[in-house]
Amino acid sequence: MAAWKPVARVSIIGKPGCHLCDEVRDVVAAVATDLGVTWEEVSILDHGDLLDRYAEQIPVTFVDGLQHDYWRVDEGRLRAALEGSGDGRTESGPGRTPPA
Repeated sequence: MAAWKPVARVSIIGKPGCHLCDEVRDVVAAVATDLGVTWEEVSILDHGDLLDRYAEQIPVTFVDGLQHDYWRVDEGRLRAALEGSGDGRTESGPGRTPPA
């Protein structure tokens, strides 16, 4: 199986039954709808490469193919990243990490 590559502006990596994933999905859906951008949700269970890399961080949010956040997503930071008024990612830590 080929490694996962994001196809939308915003991607969520999660899994069924994840309550944090539900919360992140609500924020992402609202912001994406408001700004008219595409988003997708991918199950970590369907991609071994994602499971190996992000199992302890779900949900993981990507913006334009780069890791934006994990566990939670801040609506203001997500909006800023999508509107281009700052990249909305952290200066250190997991931000700026493209999927393998």
